[in-house]
Amino acid sequence: MAKKITKKIKIQIPAGKATPAPPVGTVLGPAGINLGEFCTKYNDMTKDKMGDILPVEITIFEDRSFDLVVKTPPTAFLIKKYAKIKSGSAKGANEVVATITKKDVEEIAEIKLPDLNAYDLAGAVNIVAGTARNMGVAIKGVTDKELAEQGEHARQEELEAAKREAQLEKMEAELATEHEPEVISEKEESDEEATDEEETEDKE
Repeated sequence: MAKKITKKIKIQIPAGKATPAPPVGTVLGPAGINLGEFCTKYNDMTKDKMGDILPVEITIFEDRSFDLVVKTPPTAFLIKKYAKIKSGSAKGANEVVATITKKDVEEIAEIKLPDLNAYDLAGAVNIVAGTARNMGVAIKGVTDKELAEQGEHARQEELEAAKREAQLEKMEAELATEHEPEVISEKEESDEEATDEEETEDKE
């Protein structure tokens, strides 16, 4: 009789470096499994991939035993690794922050193929290339020119937006000036009062 599954948990952990401390302990502790056993099993399975961040799916059973399946590294992680960058572009495809080669893309696609929704390597290559594009990572000879053009277009849009904002601020300032209440000093008020009194005396 198959054991009853009580929970499935996914977590990303550095290969070969799992410890009962957070985040492992924080995520898996409440599930009641043996953290030491999990860490030993995970580290043994991933020791040949040191340096990578690997997603792992843990299936927990009613008796608190567990199975784990280690997935391939996230596509974005591999792209950053090959491009030797810490993060992708904050502006996505509108800013080129690094480049990789077609060979790099193919190697990443081969690594990711088991976990991607692709029927073959060509499909996996397209998925990896799309992720790279969204991270601002150009593929030499393929997307670098396109990304550079998109970046220039984005810069032009930013300049136009700044120009429109400056014009709007100028219009608001002019409107505020037109509707400013007339300020009369105390001296002017006293002079006006004195003039009114003189006119009243003359009439009498």
